[in-house]
Amino acid sequence: MSAARPRILYVTDLAYPARGRRYGDEDVFLTSRLREHFDLALCHPLDAAALMDGYDAVVVRNSGPVLGYPKEYDAFRARALAGGTPVYNPLSGKADMAGKQYLLDLSAAGFPVIPTVDRAEDLHRLPAAERYVVKPKLGADSLGLRILPADQLAGSAGISDGSVLVQPCIDFAYEVSFYFVDDDFQYALHAPDPERRWELQPYRATAADLEFARRFVDWNGLVHGIQRVDACRVRDGELLLVELEDLNPYLSLDALPEEDRDAFVTALTASLARFVHQAHGARGTQGALLSA
Repeated sequence: MSAARPRILYVTDLAYPARGRRYGDEDVFLTSRLREHFDLALCHPLDAAALMDGYDAVVVRNSGPVLGYPKEYDAFRARALAGGTPVYNPLSGKADMAGKQYLLDLSAAGFPVIPTVDRAEDLHRLPAAERYVVKPKLGADSLGLRILPADQLAGSAGISDGSVLVQPCIDFAYEVSFYFVDDDFQYALHAPDPERRWELQPYRATAADLEFARRFVDWNGLVHGIQRVDACRVRDGELLLVELEDLNPYLSLDALPEEDRDAFVTALTASLARFVHQAHGARGTQGALLSA
């Protein structure tokens, strides 16, 4: 990295038609602020692998579900890892970045997660329910999600081969999301109406709420990056994890007061600056050792 301002390749799909969200607006806002501190270029996710050389870091933001371009995404990952290109969020995430297996692992380990199985022989481990949620293990953005009555569950496609996840249809009061930069909590938003997931309002997180959310951030072990912990509040007051988004979480910045948006941008800017500095410091140290 030169002494000049860090050069950042910012990966986003400004035209992705996200339901209830405006990816393009959020990234236009974020890049307008990040440009105050970094030399920034935007690119579509399909172009990232070809363009990443020559930048000090690649930032993956609202790039849409990678299910739409799996070969290209795998090529991007492989090239970044082989060339030592710093990617933010780092590619070591264990949650949505790696698929939905983590929900099974966390459920089996006793974490407060919606009970989850992936095979017909394990259905008995789920709480009895009138309806069940069936979704692809490699899924995102509710693509392929089905809700089935209990009597149709055992014979449903995918349950016999482990390609889907099965969860009871939870009766919850509302959904709430906790947003972190590195391991620092930034803000929380909730959807008071369960039928309107993306109509969000600021939420005052309690100490117990943050203890819940931090368990998952600590488990994931990402030193740098943005994570969103999505949870639902069930009728007895308990929080259960719905999703741990560690690849390209939408931030719903438009739902925040201006001062909270500014605070988030400040935290992100500082995190990204540390990330680039540490990544290139480590690469420089490795180069010095190899040449010694």
